[in-house]
Amino acid sequence: MIFDRELDIFLRARFTLMVLVTGEEERALQTLKSVCERKKHPCLSWDIAAGFQVVTGGSGTLPTARDPITALEELDKWDGEALFVLKDFHEFWSNEQIKRRLRNVAQKFKYAKKSVLVTSPSNKLPVELKDEAVILDFPPPTERELEAVLNKLTKVPGVRVNLTELGRDKLVRAAVGLTTAQAQRVFAKAIVADGVLDDRDIGLVNEEKKQIIRESQALEFYAVTETLDDVGGLDVLKEWLRLRERAFTQEASEYGLPSPKGVALIGIPGTGKSLTAKMIGGLWRLPLLRLDVGALFGSLVGESEERARRALRVAETVAPCVLWIDELEKALATGGLDGGTSTRVFGTILTWMQEKTSPCFVVATANDISKLPPELLRKGRFDEIFFLDLPTLDEREAIFRVHLKKRHRIEDDFDVARLAEESEGYVGAEIEQAIIEAMYVGFDAKREFSTDDVSLAIKRQVPLSVSQREVIEGLRAWLREGRAQSASFQEVSDAEQQFVPLQLETL
Repeated sequence: MIFDRELDIFLRARFTLMVLVTGEEERALQTLKSVCERKKHPCLSWDIAAGFQVVTGGSGTLPTARDPITALEELDKWDGEALFVLKDFHEFWSNEQIKRRLRNVAQKFKYAKKSVLVTSPSNKLPVELKDEAVILDFPPPTERELEAVLNKLTKVPGVRVNLTELGRDKLVRAAVGLTTAQAQRVFAKAIVADGVLDDRDIGLVNEEKKQIIRESQALEFYAVTETLDDVGGLDVLKEWLRLRERAFTQEASEYGLPSPKGVALIGIPGTGKSLTAKMIGGLWRLPLLRLDVGALFGSLVGESEERARRALRVAETVAPCVLWIDELEKALATGGLDGGTSTRVFGTILTWMQEKTSPCFVVATANDISKLPPELLRKGRFDEIFFLDLPTLDEREAIFRVHLKKRHRIEDDFDVARLAEESEGYVGAEIEQAIIEAMYVGFDAKREFSTDDVSLAIKRQVPLSVSQREVIEGLRAWLREGRAQSASFQEVSDAEQQFVPLQLETL
């Protein structure tokens, strides 16, 4: 494992103070024990409840210490090399005497073969310790480790297992992204639910996983059902996605293709940006995670950045996946009035997008480009930037057909061409709402709704192309400057000729 090698290097390089960020203390200790056993490096742990305990190696009488100050004094007195694991020591960060004593110990250990490792669920460090300490992120369990959890559970007497080989692989894969403790609970629940562990329990594990991911406070697991047929128009974007449909396969890797990084969808509200994000997950048959930027922000110093890092780590664990960042401009919505928190959160996301190596395909949507910094939209973070404009005549006709079919109506029973003509300047969301309004009229009259009902509903609406005319014209000017590719036309010049004119009259 990469973490094992990194820890071994840190120990041999005599890093005297390390902070291991993890919520899996038990698994972390097992890993530390394994590394120290291989290197014949003594390892002791300390916590305020149990005092000093031997993890591996060590000889003689264990020191006695029930408070952190005494524990640090005993570390200083210890004769010989050792790794000291201090559990929950972050709880004492606010104590000035403890911080000073820990700094003294770390500085003195530079001349001895002793190191201190603090386990903590957060990477927040006191300012005084930042120069002394190095932060290590403990990786989530691999598929092999999750399989070991499953194997151990299935060997318990009385547990009935009826899994195919493929089913076992899928069950383990479904648990990727969970901690070992979470995976064990989910597997146990699957067994207890119907008395047997079989291929049907894959769905149950997925449902439990969705709930656990939601508890990350910023990520939501979406069940994807949308297909290309559920999105009207956007032919260029659809073709771009279709070419990359097999991009995450082993075959693509052997061909030499890198995994696609992501796509930015910029444009007018209601033109299908969110629907497209869902469609990508369905088309590529990948898990879809939605990152709620607003939920990243917390009240405590450093809490927002930690939430962002935690959410991105979960996404990497679930990979390959589609990570949907909706309305990205919300990350900078405070305008710098939050002490720089939004800027730091945004910087965390940008850095991750640039440096990530895991196959996480990012779909970022935005309505207000004026709030997005130039560095976001440069090449390297996204493979392509698409602009979603007001739908053309053909696209509006396609959108009508999609929504009529979605509501189990026969398309030929309606004059779709007429409705497409009458809805000039309307976005997809407004077209959908017109159909829903017409359905209410028909339902109230105890009859099937008609083309005339939809037509009347269209005329009653005030579309965005009228109410937000200046904003939309600004967005379209952005496309004409060549800053993005049209999602509907092959060339920007073609799009300029085919732009839907903004309606100036009152509808």
